[in-house]
Parts: sequence; C-alpha cells; structure tokens
Amino acid sequence: MSPSAPEIEDRVRDVLDRIAREAGRAGRSPDSVRLVAVSKTVEPGRICRAAVAGAGLFGENYIQEARDKIAELSDLAVSWHFTGHLQTNKVRYAVRLFDLIHTVASLRLAVEIDHRARLENKVQDILVQVNVSGEEAKDGIAPEEAEALVRKIADLAHVRLRGLMTMPPYNHAPKDSRPHFAALAALARSLDGLSIPGVQMNELSMGMSHDFPVAIQEGATLVRVGTALFGERS
Repeated sequence: MSPSAPEIEDRVRDVLDRIAREAGRAGRSPDSVRLVAVSKTVEPGRICRAAVAGAGLFGENYIQEARDKIAELSDLAVSWHFTGHLQTNKVRYAVRLFDLIHTVASLRLAVEIDHRARLENKVQDILVQVNVSGEEAKDGIAPEEAEALVRKIADLAHVRLRGLMTMPPYNHAPKDSRPHFAALAALARSLDGLSIPGVQMNELSMGMSHDFPVAIQEGATLVRVGTALFGERS
C-alpha cells in the first residue's frame, strides 16, 4: 500500500538519516551522497511534501509526465534529473527540463543532446550508463566500450560528462549487488586516471531502495530511491 502524505515525510527523513549513517560508516562525509527521489507516477502534491521534508533532487522517467509536473511545481526549489530510457526524439524536452541526464548509452544520443543543448544555449550535464552486468535486457554500454564513448563525448561542446550510472540485476540480497557497484567504481577510477580534457568522474549514480546502503559503501554519490519513499507503484 502507498504511504499516506504524513508517512512520506517520515520516510524521506528516514532515508536521509540512513544515507548519512552509511556514509559515516564508509568513512565518507554525509554530504558526499545525495538522494535522488524517484518520483515517476507520483502526483505533484506528494512530491511537494517530500521536498518540504528534505528531498532536493527528483528523478523522472517519462518526458510527458515530467513536463506537466515540473510546470506545476515550478516554484519548488528542487533539481530535476532524468533517470529513464531517453529516446532521441524526446531529447529536446529533456534538455529543457533536466539538470542531469543519467542514462546516456550511445554516441548518437550524446550527439543529439549536444545539438539540442546548443540550441538552448546550455551545457547539459550527463552520465554515461554502463551495463556492468552484461544483461541483454538492460540498457547501457559495455564496460570495455566506455573509454571510446567517453573520448568522443569529450569532443562535444554542449555536453559535460559528470560520471557514470548503472542498474545491476535485481537481487533480493542487497550484498549481491556489490560486485556490480564495485565494478562501476573501478571503471570510473580508470577513466578518471586518463585525464581526458572536459571529462569529470565526480558522480556515481547507483543503488536503489533495496540496495543503496551497499552502493554507498562502494562509492555511490547519487542513490535513486523511489519505493522506500513513495511505496510500490504499478
């Protein structure tokens, strides 16, 4: 059952407290890990309550839904991230709406983002999505192809690469996600060591409601949490 409105506020505070505790246990500053509240299918009123409770970043998966909600919540002082599969024909809207796009997995998509960002007189922050598990059903570039893509993205004037993102296989035991998170962190360190001009590896977007503590232990800077805040969704 979805939580009622007061419970949302309690859940946000609880998740923020858990993030801070896990960061501390990992010897990291609590400020080094940020919550992305995944708000797909969540109505604006509940998003507003989550923001009042302390959530400052919200992740949306569907362009049309996000357009309507972001317009309705235009007075809300939050940052919007795109965390879903992005089609090239929706890029123009994504560039207008979102501060960070988590799911760039091809040069074609990066080039279209660059084109649309140039028209908007903007430099668009992005993450490269990496399929560290090798699952055919998962989006993302293969780890061994990441360097070539990163080098090509570095040549785009209106795209700024901030780091990497991954979605491991769903595991009932959160510890089973650890190898995938560790692999993404190792890849980020490897790419950062190349000192490619214009490329930053400051962000690791990994970990969801069931396994974000493990992701924090392995270096996550952005954890994408939806169910733990807003309940199960169809």
